[in-house]
Amino acid sequence: MIDLHNHLLPGIDDGAPDLDTALQLARLAVADGITHLVCTPHIHPGRYENTPATIGQALLEFQQGLREHAIPLQVAAAAEVRFGMELMIGVKTNTIPYVGQWQGKNVLLLEFPHGEVPFGAEKLTGWLLQNNVIPMIAHPERNKGLMREPAKLKPFIEQGCLLQVTAGSVAGNFGEVAQDLAIQLLESNWVTILASDAHNVDHRPPVLTAGLAVAAEVLGADAAQRLVSDNPWQLAQHHFN
Repeated sequence: MIDLHNHLLPGIDDGAPDLDTALQLARLAVADGITHLVCTPHIHPGRYENTPATIGQALLEFQQGLREHAIPLQVAAAAEVRFGMELMIGVKTNTIPYVGQWQGKNVLLLEFPHGEVPFGAEKLTGWLLQNNVIPMIAHPERNKGLMREPAKLKPFIEQGCLLQVTAGSVAGNFGEVAQDLAIQLLESNWVTILASDAHNVDHRPPVLTAGLAVAAEVLGADAAQRLVSDNPWQLAQHHFN
C-alpha cells in the first residue's frame, strides 16, 4: 500500500517531533503493509513556513535513518498546502512540492481551514486548474463546513478536483459524522485515495488497513484496494522511479 498524506518528516510541523519518533511511525507503517510513503508536511504561512529546502533536508535525515535501521520503507516528500492566495505565487514561482501527477498534470494536496470551506474557494481551485494544477482536497470529511453541508463539495468535484479521505475517518476514528460523510463520498465514487494523515504513534498512526476493511464493505475489495494501491501509485510513482 502507498500512503500519500502523513506527517512523518522529523521536526518540521505538528507531526513527528524527532527522528526517533519518525522511525517508530515508519515501523508501524511497514507493519500495516505500507511499502511507499510520500511525506506531506504542512506549508501554512504564519504557522509552518516550510519550503522545498526545509522539506528536502528533513527527508534526507529520515531516509538516512531508515537505511541505518534497515526499515524497508520507500519515502519521498511533497507538502500539504494551506488554502490561501500565497498559493498562486507558489505555483508561478514553482516553489510548491506537488504530491503527484494525474493525467499529465501536477497534483497539489490542498488543505482548507478546518472550520469551513472559504467563501469563493472554487475561484482559487479554478485558477489552479487553469494553470494545469489539479487540487486534491485533503480530508474533506473532517471539515466542519462540509460536515454540516456536504453539498458544498459538489462544485469542486464538478471542476475536476480530486479527494483524499482519511482512512481513520472511514474506520470511525474521527467520530460518527466524519465516518458517515466519508462513506457517503466513497459511495458517490468521488474519492481518489485513502491516506493515513498520520501525526503520532498513539492517536493518529500511519495505518490504512482498518479504513480499507470498511471501504471494502462499501465498495467491494477491488475498488477499495485501488484507493490505497493503484491510484496512489499512479499519482506518486515519479517520486520513486
